[in-house]
Order: sequence, then C-alpha cells, then structure tokens
Amino acid sequence: MDIDNRTLELLEAIAAEGTLTAASRTLHLSQPSLSQRLIGLERQLGVQLFERAGRRLEPTRAGRRMIHATHAVLAELRATQRDLDDIRDGRAGVVRFASQCSTNYQWLPPVIHAFSGAWPEVELRIQPVADDDVVGAVVDDRLDVALASKSDRRLEGLAHRPLFEDELVAVVAADHEWAGRDHLDARDFAGVNLIVFDAYDPTRTPHLPLPIPEGAEPARITATPSVSELVVELVVAQHGVGILPSWVAAPYVAAGRVATLRLSERGEPREWYAAWRRNAPAHVEAFVDGLAAHFAARPTLPVP
Repeated sequence: MDIDNRTLELLEAIAAEGTLTAASRTLHLSQPSLSQRLIGLERQLGVQLFERAGRRLEPTRAGRRMIHATHAVLAELRATQRDLDDIRDGRAGVVRFASQCSTNYQWLPPVIHAFSGAWPEVELRIQPVADDDVVGAVVDDRLDVALASKSDRRLEGLAHRPLFEDELVAVVAADHEWAGRDHLDARDFAGVNLIVFDAYDPTRTPHLPLPIPEGAEPARITATPSVSELVVELVVAQHGVGILPSWVAAPYVAAGRVATLRLSERGEPREWYAAWRRNAPAHVEAFVDGLAAHFAARPTLPVP
C-alpha cells in the first residue's frame, strides 16, 4: 500500500468534517481537487471508502478500517516529530503519559496541578498511542509513564505500581427492565444490541475480547468511538445495552439517567497500575508518585 501523508490527512479531514466542502476548507484545497484525490485513492485500493448519506459522507466498512489506521499512523508520526524536536533542542524535562482508558481524564487535572507546582519546568504531555498499547509504548521509549489495566509480560522489564481498582459494568436506561438487578448472565445477552467502544469491535485488528460471560451471544454489536457520553445517549434512547467502567458511569447513575449492573455474578474487576522504565529521571518518578498519591484515597474511583 503506497499512501503518502497528504492522503492520510485527506482521510482524517473527511472523517472529522463529514463533507468534502468542509474538508477542503480544513486542508486549504479546492473541493474538486479533493474529490479527485479521493476517487484516485479508492481506485488504488479497489474499495469504496465513503458513501453519501444526504449531504454527508459516511465511511463504509473499508473506510472505517482505513480511518482507524490513518489516526494511528498520523498520531505516531506527530508524536515522533515532537520527540525528535525535543532531542534536537535538548529538552529533557518532559513526561509523556497515556492511559489505556482514554474515555475520561476527569481525574487528571488535580494531578497536573500538583505536579506542575512541584516541577514547573517540566512539560506533561498526553500522548496518543496506537491500539492502546501503552505498555509497548513505554518499552519502546514512546511514553514515559503508562496507566494500564491489562496484564502484560513486558511488565517484567519495567517498573510498575498498583494504583486503583475498577470494574466494567453493563449500563441500561434508568427505566429498563434490568434496572435494579444485581448482575447478568450469559442468557441475558441473547437478542441484545451491545454498545461498546471501538476497541472491542470484532472487525477491528487488533481488538479486545468482549468483557461478557462465556457463552454469551449478543444479537448485534454497535462499536462507538471512545466517548462515554455517546454510549450513554444511545443507552438512554433504548438503542441497546452499554459497557463502561463503573467510575465513568457513576455520574450518569447519580443523575438518574442510567442504571448499572455487573456483567456476571463475579463481575469484571480490573486492577490499574502505572508502568515506567527503570532508572527513569527524577521528574518521571515524581509524576508516578503524584499519581499514587492521588489514587491512594480513591482505591476504587479515580475521580477528583
């Protein structure tokens, strides 16, 4: 596949803007020129990437796969350019950080505030990581600190520290027939439209295994971008049953919009930890200490 950066930026702009007119303004190119480039790309790949839905361009299955790859490649190239700029300019005071759960960084501002007060000369940079492989990004020196929940053999070569626990839960509308139940079992998922983040999309490569009981067979899976509000709105509109971390769902439960229940009798608990390279600079160690201090009083809910 021979595709240059300008073509990737074209796909990124169309996916973000939804129309060639808006994408042409973003890229400062004429609409006819953009249209010809898109037609040429589809001919090169042999598949249609977008189809018209009224005035908008909606990605096809092939288009969604290309857009996912585009975001990953461009994010990595941009992060690499920043790292090279740091090396060229001799900037060592940076902490590159990412979390496997990028749906909600609401807990991060107080950590940044405390860290910046103690280390004002150090920049904290939230770094995008392809396919949420944050542990691999630390191993490869693309991140300094990762917040992760998946067990990973590569941790043996890294320093790591437990921070908090949470649980993936089913999210239903407040007036759903399941509201008030304690948990689900495999039979409950028959005929259900399961609403999950796109990391769980079975058509995506790679994808996470669905956090549902063994033998459960949902009728349909709706994969959404990693935006918790979107999952909640689909659930409230009775489009299906969502899956979210318990602490992400908690504010919506408190507002009376949704109810949550465990995904099985034993639930789907997860332990989260910080991972970083051994012998890291003092400011990286200090940032990890700040994370640990923040979560110490919040062992189950990473909220301010």
